[in-house]
Amino acid sequence: MSHPNEPRSLRSMDAVARRRAMLDLSHMSTLCDFTAELREEDRGAVPDFDPMDAGVRAKVLFLMEKPGPMTDDTALAGRTGSGFISRDNDDPTAEAIFRFMTEAGFRREDTLLWNTIPWWNGTRAITPGELEEGVGRLDHLIDYLPNLKAVVGVGARAKKARKKVEERGLPFILSAHPSPINRASRPTVWSAIPHQWAGAFKYL
Repeated sequence: MSHPNEPRSLRSMDAVARRRAMLDLSHMSTLCDFTAELREEDRGAVPDFDPMDAGVRAKVLFLMEKPGPMTDDTALAGRTGSGFISRDNDDPTAEAIFRFMTEAGFRREDTLLWNTIPWWNGTRAITPGELEEGVGRLDHLIDYLPNLKAVVGVGARAKKARKKVEERGLPFILSAHPSPINRASRPTVWSAIPHQWAGAFKYL
């Protein structure tokens, strides 16, 4: 069975169903345990990791800020998303991530996407408390990634994770966020994101 590898491919519910069937694969099992534990905290919707990515074999973790509505298949904000944090989601930020990953030269099987705040609670607003709680869950995730060589923090709020990451002996690279807002207001900064991400290669 083929799996589309193109921007916004998870607009298709058939593609979502095929992706969900991949969660049983060996590189995903402990990460599924991790997301299940987060859901038990009942802080909001927690998307699954994308099984098309590296899973526990990841060498570079891309740490975004907070899930958005297109990661949520429970429709907390009135829209039904894929249920995955994925570069294939049907939104402009995910499309930019897909294209920037390609432009920077990353192999999909080496990378993993996640968020500093793992829960989507129906609003893009971020409180200091939820940011602190999210950073507190990173140790557990890093424990599941034995091949991890570097973490890329994507967006200003992801910078909060720097201390935790560096305490684990991993380099932390900070980049701008590939959002439509940045594209419109800071096009030079936005277009430089692939170059910022490529800074992780010296650690691989």
